[in-house]
Amino acid sequence: MKLIKEPLSKQEILLLKSNYSNYLKLTVDVNQEILVAGCELHADGEAILLKNGGQQKNIWGGGIDLENKIIDTMAVLNLRPNLNNDSMEILDPEIRERFIKMVKKVFAELWS
Repeated sequence: MKLIKEPLSKQEILLLKSNYSNYLKLTVDVNQEILVAGCELHADGEAILLKNGGQQKNIWGGGIDLENKIIDTMAVLNLRPNLNNDSMEILDPEIRERFIKMVKKVFAELWS
């Protein structure tokens, strides 16, 4: 697992790909704009983000297909009835957009 606060270089993305495969599970703190990549479970990334000052209401899961450049916002971690999210998908459009924006920022080299 890797805690990421800044955009990754092409070499760093290639290293993640070689260590974890084409698909990376991501856990993102949409408030602090940091993420954890390469978790076996999104909850593992959540634990790291909580230790780094995150709040559970701001931590969401998804993933990225590095080969096809597809971002998804699906994770068991996202099941949060207390936040009106009764789906594995991030239902709140604002939170979903913040998640995607953060992933695109960190993995910007994929699109360059």
